[in-house]
Amino acid sequence: MTMNKEQLRDILLLQNEKITEEEFLIKRELLKKITEFKKTPFAIIISGVRRCGKSTLLKQIRPDDSYYINFDDERLVSFSVDDFQQMYEMLIELFGEQKKFFFDEIQNIKGWERFVRRLHNQKNKIYVTGSNASILSKELGTHLTGRHIALELFPFSFREYLRFKHYELKELDRLTSIEKSKIKNIFLEFLDKGGFPEYLQTGKTEYLQNLYENILYRDIIVRYNLRSEKPLKITAHFAASNVGKELSFNRIKNLTGLTSATTVKEYFQYLENSYLMFLLPMYSDSLKKQIYNTKKVYCIDSKLAETVGFRFSQDRGRIFENTVFLQLKRQRKEIYYHRGKKECDFVIKEGNAIVAAMQVTWSLDDENKKREIDGLMDALNSYDLDEGLILTFDQEDEFEKDGKRIIIMPVWKWLLVS
Repeated sequence: MTMNKEQLRDILLLQNEKITEEEFLIKRELLKKITEFKKTPFAIIISGVRRCGKSTLLKQIRPDDSYYINFDDERLVSFSVDDFQQMYEMLIELFGEQKKFFFDEIQNIKGWERFVRRLHNQKNKIYVTGSNASILSKELGTHLTGRHIALELFPFSFREYLRFKHYELKELDRLTSIEKSKIKNIFLEFLDKGGFPEYLQTGKTEYLQNLYENILYRDIIVRYNLRSEKPLKITAHFAASNVGKELSFNRIKNLTGLTSATTVKEYFQYLENSYLMFLLPMYSDSLKKQIYNTKKVYCIDSKLAETVGFRFSQDRGRIFENTVFLQLKRQRKEIYYHRGKKECDFVIKEGNAIVAAMQVTWSLDDENKKREIDGLMDALNSYDLDEGLILTFDQEDEFEKDGKRIIIMPVWKWLLVS
């Protein structure tokens, strides 16, 4: 049974109205990467957590000679794969024949990938967004292998937050002490408020709570047909309350009353697929050890973690660590943590080798300086690296230790140069 034709017509007309000027204000860093692939034949796939700005991004890059359809519209709840041809014909009827298609949250429609492949085969340019990494990659891997570029969008980075605050960033080596103070003040605000665009506009924590519930229900409970929602909610709450810490699947199994730690592991796969939480493995040359070693957990947004978790906001070091982790994810780095004789927060792998190591701490003081440096040195020695990085709030220094170069840099500066 196909959708009502007049209703579909009204939806398409409303969705293709011109974007308002306000929505163009914050230019996302991903725009540059998208532009690189603009004239290629590849389909562009942009995935990311709900409400991080994917729809606005699509509208920002969309030219006049194109079609736009948002499948997250509740009026399209009855839309099925059988409606694609009718939709296509109606778009031509309403707006003339175009060769560029912009599809928002198209993974809501079962069988969508076949329609997209047909359009692609007809030499159309396709842009697709979605909020589930696994479903997008699985379906595209089957039907558009080698014919698509996958990109990820996150909530605002610090650079984007500065744009949101209308701060004109100058060259970092020319900043006055007053300008540095202004940037540090905005950075502290960024740590406190996170990067979800609509929350930043409203300041209502209820918005983040509703977003969190939406992700759990729509992207996980409904999508994966979970019979009971309570174990998932306990798992997600535990993760949000323990950002930057190691997790034990067995402990969570006992908390939730589940009979298997494997089910807990599946829940974390769902949380990662929806971009809500991420697990960071400990690096090992053995893939088997990587799989079975304990993992650390991070959240898509520190304010969201604070809103739905427990006492997360009291530990500034963990907020710091989460912020650095997200920046490394934006850069598409392959990230691990290191544990040998000592522990190091992050090591970065390129190809078959670890190429960088870094520690993250609010400040280096008499209490933690030896621990932080020793952990970094253990990583540098383990992977034969010449230099390492320690990120703090406001300290800057450089020195040598046992033939290794140690760079201490403020996190806000690293976020602006990385």
